[in-house]
Amino acid sequence: MIRNGSRVMISGLVQILLFQGLGELVAHFLLPLIPGPVIGLILLIGFLALRRSVNASLGEVASTFSRHFGLLFVPAAVGVVMFWPHLKAHAVAIAVALVASVVLTIAVTALVLKGLSRGSRK
Repeated sequence: MIRNGSRVMISGLVQILLFQGLGELVAHFLLPLIPGPVIGLILLIGFLALRRSVNASLGEVASTFSRHFGLLFVPAAVGVVMFWPHLKAHAVAIAVALVASVVLTIAVTALVLKGLSRGSRK
């Protein structure tokens, strides 16, 4: 017997997977350079913005995922341990890439913020 809470979770998961599937279709046929899940997330955000609300099932799935977000770091930690010799051998290149990407991200964010704040003064 399926409890009512399970139906809510299943409905929310189906909605998320539906938008991911739509994103995959758009990526496959129209925008091959952008990953399907990213397009699906943008479509979901647009859908929620048009509705101006989040339904209960989607909100329940989102809060459940948020509560267990730490579990998503387990595969990354396993990868670090598994590839430690490779990471150690290329430590300088990895450090340079990380520092450069952080500096570039901060610079782009500052430019976007500057551009957006300039537009709001008009």
